Parts: sequence; C-alpha cells; structure tokens
Amino acid sequence: MPTIKETLIGTMENGKEVLEEIKFARKSGMDILVQKDSVQSCLAKLHPGKLELTVSDIYPAAKDAKVFRFVSKTGYLPPFEAGQYINVYVEIDGVCTSRPYSISSSPKQRSYYEITVAGIKKGFVSNYFLKKVKKGDTFTATSPSGRFHYNPVFHSKRSVFLAGGSGITPFMSMTREILESGQDREIFLIYGNRTEEYAAYHEELSAFAKAYPNFHYQLVISDDPKYKGEKGFIDAKRIKSFVKKPADATYYLCGPQIMTDFCTKALEELKIKPKNIRREMFGSRQDIQNEPFWPENLKGKEVFKISVGGKTIEGKSSESLLTSLERAGVRVNVCCRSGECSLCRVKLEDGKVFMPRGALLRLADEKFGYIHSCKAYPISDVKLSF
Repeated sequence: MPTIKETLIGTMENGKEVLEEIKFARKSGMDILVQKDSVQSCLAKLHPGKLELTVSDIYPAAKDAKVFRFVSKTGYLPPFEAGQYINVYVEIDGVCTSRPYSISSSPKQRSYYEITVAGIKKGFVSNYFLKKVKKGDTFTATSPSGRFHYNPVFHSKRSVFLAGGSGITPFMSMTREILESGQDREIFLIYGNRTEEYAAYHEELSAFAKAYPNFHYQLVISDDPKYKGEKGFIDAKRIKSFVKKPADATYYLCGPQIMTDFCTKALEELKIKPKNIRREMFGSRQDIQNEPFWPENLKGKEVFKISVGGKTIEGKSSESLLTSLERAGVRVNVCCRSGECSLCRVKLEDGKVFMPRGALLRLADEKFGYIHSCKAYPISDVKLSF
C-alpha cells in the first residue's frame, strides 16, 4: 500500500523513476526520507536546550567551598569536554539569575555532573548555594559549553595547569580524565591559594601525585607564614623550576583576573608563545573600579538610570548591566557571564558604559552598537534595546 507521499510523487513527471530509485535506496542504503529527523534528534541529545537537574549529594571541598553533585531528572546527561561549564539558573528572593560553573567531574562518566561552589564576599548566588541548597533541590541549567579544554591536535602532551582559588575546578575534570583513563600526557599543576584550608581538592591532588608518575602537583600558599610548603606566588622562577622545560608545554590559566594577569607576565618572561597559552574566562573582578582605565572620577558607588523596554531602572556603576537588569526582573538570555558567548548582548542606544578586558565583541557588534551586558558597567545614564 503506497503512502500519500509516494502517491503524490507517482503523479509527477518522472515520478515512476523516482519511486524506483527510492525503492532501490531503501534496499541498498539509508533512505534520507526515513532518516530525515535523525540529525536533529542526534543534535538534541548532544546539545539540549536545557537540562533539568536534581542535587543528589553535597560534600565539602575546602573551607567555604562545597561540591554539588547533579543528576538528570530524565536519567540522561549529554557528553562534555573536560574544562567546560554549565550555567545554572536560580531564583533568589524573586530575582532570577544564573551563574556558570565549571564541571569538576570526569567526562568519562555521565551518571552525574559535579560543580564546586566557593564562597565570595557578598556573593549573591554562592552564599545561596552554600547556605540554603540541599539534597533533592532541582535546577535548570544549560548544556555544557565553553572552549577551555584540551585539543589533542594542537596542544602539547605536556600540560601546565596554573590555577588560583576556585579556578581549580576545570583542572579537576581534566586531571581526572587524563589519569583515570591512562592517557599519554604529562601534567604539571601549580595551585595558588591564600591558605591551605582554602585549597579545594588538596588531599585528592596530593594522592594523585603519589599514585601517578605523569602527574606533578605543587600547592603555593601566599598568606600563611606558618605554612611549611611552597610560599609566595606563581612567578616565572617557580614555573621554570617546577616544569623544567617550560617551552615544551601548553599552558592553561584559570583563576581571578589579578592572578591570571600575574601569571601571564610570568609566561611572557619565560618567552612562552601566545599560541601555547589558554585562558579560561573567569568573569569580571569584584572591585571593577580597580580595573585598568576605569574612569578616575567614579568610585563605583554612583547610581545611574537604565532605560530599557519602556521602563527605567537604577544601576550602580560597579555592577554590570546584566546584574541590574536581572534584579529589576528584566530577563536576558545568558550563558557564560564572562563576555565570551555573546548571548547577553544588548544595543547601547544612548549613554556610556565601561567595558573591562575580556569582552569578546564581534566586528558586527562594534559596527551596530551592541555590547555584552555582563561585561558593561554604566558610567552615565544609558538607554538599551534588545
């Protein structure tokens, strides 16, 4: 019994020949008519629009830091590359916002994702996670995103990880994948922190260093004179001493802006080629008024008017436009919150904003006046449009 589509094809010019070709294709190979939805179905599994997650476990990672284990409400989690992140959405006191968190668990297993949340002074979302989130709570998140990961085609087999504070999380995923799957790679991890008690995963990393000859780990403490291990900062001398042959490696940096700036200068001193340096986007610094080229006449406490969508709200000069918009209930599409993905871009119709380093504006954005709201700070009254 022919289908309606086959009947219609049969009425067309050369329709009988086309039907014969379809019949032959079904016998000898894949029929594109039958498989037409397979591509979209496959992409939906690899890159779903959103994930519905449940907290299955919570355990400490360090002082003021906890690991949150998420499982999928559907039982399925898409694959990811070690170093990528998920953007987790929350609603706190009526404010809908989100934060990107690197996945710290290994991509070799997908029964769960783990993220690590460290406390931040006056941290809106971090304090919510650390003080209120419990097992069984549910969240919506984006599928894994980000370009901060190992590329076996272009990157060296010798990897140098330079981490600061909570910037250790993507390196946990990379390290676990490499060591637990027996990959032919050598890792040098230098982890800078204020004190040993704030160093997340320190015991696990120390155990890895004892168990795997291709993993080398050094904790560097800056603020505890009583600490008996390595003290100071991640400078050129320390990198050269620890890595031995610094030119023969790919470098990965993740941590606060002040740390990555310091390490970048160290790598320049060692004459490491820029193509061999990979930096993770880490969001803007908390004290944005100390960012280079910040207007000298502003102290970060000024309040300006933000006009958008027929309404006017207020925003502090030290807070990103995205933060001000979310607090006022204006929903903005967002993912990385670090100036990379461009989903949160808005058009600056009038006024002035300060944009720190790391906002990866496209040429078209600059030409037509679009800015990344997560990396734009009002320094006058502004008018925006979507």
